Amino acid sequence: MKFGVIIFPGSNCDHDAFWTIQQVAKQPVTFLWHESHDLENCDAIIVPGGFAFGDYLRTGAIAKFSPVMESVRHFANGGGLVLGICNGFQILCEAGLLPGALLRNTGLKYVCKPVHVRAENTNTPFTNTCSQGDVLTIPIGHMEGNYFCDQATLDVLHRENRVVFRYATLAGETSPTANPNGSLDNIAGICSPGGNVLGMMPHPERASEPELGGTDGIKIFHSMVGAIAGATLP
Repeated sequence: MKFGVIIFPGSNCDHDAFWTIQQVAKQPVTFLWHESHDLENCDAIIVPGGFAFGDYLRTGAIAKFSPVMESVRHFANGGGLVLGICNGFQILCEAGLLPGALLRNTGLKYVCKPVHVRAENTNTPFTNTCSQGDVLTIPIGHMEGNYFCDQATLDVLHRENRVVFRYATLAGETSPTANPNGSLDNIAGICSPGGNVLGMMPHPERASEPELGGTDGIKIFHSMVGAIAGATLP
């Protein structure tokens, strides 16, 4: 089992993800350079948070043209696990691996704080250690986290149960006051039709150890480890 964490110019959460996988999830992990096509036989790819290429033009618009993303598209289309966190979610949308777009927060301000997200779909490789309706406390840190798509796309996401996380209160209620950025339908994370690609705005790597103030985020990585281990059993 091997994880790969992509490094783009401007990535600033790549080492956080690397540390979480190596030191907390206890799995082999390597960095993948954005100019390389080689995914080094990784079983899962992390597209980390940060400001890839300075977020010029718009978030993820330049990163999607990186050679590594061509390989990630082939990898994902073949069923490989891909997790996009914050800026990584934005890149996955720009690259066409997930539908919709991440717009400026409704308050037009950068928001950085712990939030509560409710697990809506636990039948994914990223949420299999969660129970339906679990409320996780995970930090966010973004300016463009306002998820948007057209009504037809939203209908498909609902019909196919592809909304994986929604912003909620600690009691699990999805309300406008629990929504930190104006995201459509309180969406905090969605997955691909096959469930093997997840984009989420909260940072699970920032909630993986008690020293960080919480450990709910490690459930995402433990779920991935379990899914890969199960897939490799004879």
